[in-house]
Amino acid sequence: MSEPHVPQEAIGHGDGGTAALAIGEAESLSRAPGAGPPPPGGEPTGKPRSLWSDAWHDLRRNPVFVVSALVIVFLVVIALWPQLIATGNPYRADLSKAQQGAAPGHPFGYDTQGRDVYTRVVYGARASITVGTCATAGAALLGSLLGGLAGFFGGWWDTLLSRLADIFFGIPVLLGGLVFLSVVTSTTVWPVVGFIVLLGWPQISRIARGSVVTAKQNDYVQAARALGAGNGRMLLRHIAPNAIAPVIVVATIALGTYIALEATLSYLGAGLKPPTVSWGIDISAASTHIRNAPHMLLWPAGALSITVLAFIMLGDAVRDALDPKLR
Repeated sequence: MSEPHVPQEAIGHGDGGTAALAIGEAESLSRAPGAGPPPPGGEPTGKPRSLWSDAWHDLRRNPVFVVSALVIVFLVVIALWPQLIATGNPYRADLSKAQQGAAPGHPFGYDTQGRDVYTRVVYGARASITVGTCATAGAALLGSLLGGLAGFFGGWWDTLLSRLADIFFGIPVLLGGLVFLSVVTSTTVWPVVGFIVLLGWPQISRIARGSVVTAKQNDYVQAARALGAGNGRMLLRHIAPNAIAPVIVVATIALGTYIALEATLSYLGAGLKPPTVSWGIDISAASTHIRNAPHMLLWPAGALSITVLAFIMLGDAVRDALDPKLR
């Protein structure tokens, strides 16, 4: 009776040889078919990627992100330089052409005052993008600062900020906007931006607070504290980079919501005011003429819908990329 074949790797090594053989077998099984042998010493061939590198790697291959990002880039470009695609004057009126449909050089027709609808739709992107980006930046900065400090220090500071956020959560957005902005006579976008920041920071502060509370319990934060790191260093170096992802996701989605809120307030007459060119103002002016001149309403409403949808889709794609549970 022949003895069973014993691999040479296990001869003369005792238990260590058996363990090495098992490890080698596991490594060979874990490699994809056709892959070459592992590098000498078992060292990885590439540098491990961080959460942000993995997120960017996924986003580049997500068609939803690519399409929404291209739409947003286009909107930002025309908001900064509307004359690139619209050479007319959004304020020039010709009453003889009031409510007329599409014509050569004027594909969207004219409004009730004979102004070119296409030109006003293009120039209206500036107000909406400005309000959305500035309000989102302000709410994100204020909410992240207050929520992060409340989550890190806790105690009476956390209780005070939580109760203050509850007060602002109890204010109806549209009603508060009608009351707050009705007494403002400025025709700029800044009163609307300030109101949105005032009512938008509590949502982000709660997200930031929860992220900081979770991050400060991790082992690397406790190790930094044991090594004598100060509060500022732990917040900026260890906690903030690992707690900012949920805030970015919420802020990106909220940006589209803030643009829709500005248009709603302008439609109700409490947001932006003429002579500012705004989609909400044009939608409000066209709402009473939807039967005999529907083009006046459809084009600015369509531009608003595409813009809001693009930012919400971008936020969803960023959320999917940054949330490890969805991988």
